[in-house]
Amino acid sequence: MTAVSKWFSLLLTDRAKKRIESLIIYTAILGFLLHLLLIALVHFNVLQSGVEKGLLQNPIAAIYTPFSFIIVYEVYLLIYYLPRSTTIYIGKQYEIITLIIIRRLFKDLSHLEFTENWISVPYDLQFTVDLIATLLLFFLILLFYRLNRNQLRLQQPSPMPAPQLARFIKLKKTVSALLLPVFFTLAVYSLLHWISVSLFSIDRLLYTMKNVNQVFFDDFFTVLILVDVLLLLFSFFHTDSFYKIIRNSGFIISTILIKLSFAAEGILNVLLILVAVLFGVILLWIHNRYERMYQETEFTPPQNEEVIKEG
Repeated sequence: MTAVSKWFSLLLTDRAKKRIESLIIYTAILGFLLHLLLIALVHFNVLQSGVEKGLLQNPIAAIYTPFSFIIVYEVYLLIYYLPRSTTIYIGKQYEIITLIIIRRLFKDLSHLEFTENWISVPYDLQFTVDLIATLLLFFLILLFYRLNRNQLRLQQPSPMPAPQLARFIKLKKTVSALLLPVFFTLAVYSLLHWISVSLFSIDRLLYTMKNVNQVFFDDFFTVLILVDVLLLLFSFFHTDSFYKIIRNSGFIISTILIKLSFAAEGILNVLLILVAVLFGVILLWIHNRYERMYQETEFTPPQNEEVIKEG
């Protein structure tokens, strides 16, 4: 067994997933309690903060912390599903960006101002837009997974020679195994850089929280784009099917749109995310129509989508 295979077996199997899931749950609970403790210290003036509103001012904002750990677990699941299913891997990207918006909702709850002219208050308007966007994204992700289920029913056994299929699956396992330390290193570096920029000041730390998603996820999606392009190039060895190439290329475009959303603010940020997910849903629907057409004409083009089971 190679070093990559050992690493994969250690961190990316069903058993490893259950262990990491338990670890994340306990860590999220601990983080939630610590966040509540910090809020209590600020409330009783034990910990001084000159920020009038922020993540240490309202107990509801403490929900932000466990949601951050949930997003971390979604990042792990994205890597976990990469060698198993391309569409589920993309779906996890959509789940991550939706959870980021939900996390932002919990943070913005502490900023709401109940006035007669609701939309004139920036935080209130952003909260409303995020609330509507969450519902739309939840529905779009449902459609995406339903289309993926229909795709699996339509899919014919791959005519790809067994050695080629095994090499492609091994490649994706290798990429997954390498992504874990890359993302861990990126997360640690981003956190340390963020703290150093904040100069260990709570006020400065809370001020920069509005751009917290750029601390890690901007670089995170940049790496995902590079990985998607690499897998697309390798997929050319296994398929020349036009509609599958378009699907895989389109998924890269969807990921790029999500990355661009981190550089945008307000309504533009939400619109880019909605367009990215909607683009992926429509793309998969068209792909399925192609698949059905080839089935009806009794012509099966080469396949590059596979779902593997743990041995």
